[in-house]
Amino acid sequence: MEKGIAYYHLPGLFEFYELYRVFLPLYRKHREYFYDWCDIGSIYGAPADCLWGGGRVGFGEDDPREVLALMREYGISARLTFSNSLLKQEHLSDKKCNALCTMFGEHGETQNGVIVHAELLLDYLKTHYPEFYLVSSTTKVLTDFQQCLDEIDREDFRYVVPDFRLNQDFAHWSTLSAQQKGKVEFLCNECCWVGCKDRKQCYETVSRKNLGEDCPDHRCAAPGGEQGYRFSKAMKNPAFIGIDAIQNIYLPMGFSHFKIEGRGLGSALILEFLLYYMTKPEYHLQVREEIYLDSMLDLL
Repeated sequence: MEKGIAYYHLPGLFEFYELYRVFLPLYRKHREYFYDWCDIGSIYGAPADCLWGGGRVGFGEDDPREVLALMREYGISARLTFSNSLLKQEHLSDKKCNALCTMFGEHGETQNGVIVHAELLLDYLKTHYPEFYLVSSTTKVLTDFQQCLDEIDREDFRYVVPDFRLNQDFAHWSTLSAQQKGKVEFLCNECCWVGCKDRKQCYETVSRKNLGEDCPDHRCAAPGGEQGYRFSKAMKNPAFIGIDAIQNIYLPMGFSHFKIEGRGLGSALILEFLLYYMTKPEYHLQVREEIYLDSMLDLL
């Protein structure tokens, strides 16, 4: 990792394979279209019907072998999002999830990772798939700074994604050592209401659905929650981290890792994230044209 570079951890490893299949060649061929102070740190996600999945219900149907081949071709770390918080011992033998670990854990030039919540799964991965690096999931909803700091200090994790409501707690973040700062991965574009009291319950509902349990959908009681995700709304969130803040606050403070959410959204909105966070404004149209004109990509 280069000092002074912002590394983005992008959503939709399986969910938006077709988008990245078009975007990554463009990113390599026309690097001048994109900011020189940022790069791709990883792409994360989980396939459809993934028992260990959490955070969002995965819907990716693409062949995992093709997904892995694409990441290897461009030297990008692939992260399996296995952040289900309600796993039990009997779930650890799931054939699909173990097969994914075997496949993505194979030796390559770039190390792959797993985003994890359950301590049970953490121990299992450390024992059976030590080739992965591990990321502590934001689904733990650690809103107390000391709890978050304790998580950062754990040797189990290479990165920790704090709850987005800690993003602006600069008085505390400034006290971290360089090593601690290197493990922090800020969630930039969360649209959730900062006053939400049900965030953990919302994630647990997703975990239950991934386990195949028959449970009602979580009904968001936040103001404007019925509108769903809006990037324009996220930008007004007090916890939002935009490109100006990344360049002028977080990078100078020694933070380098930034997570972009959006696995449950559409590819058109993911493209808007790629444009806003990575693309120079004068090249937005060129990137849009390259993506939209690819007949294999369905953006609607």
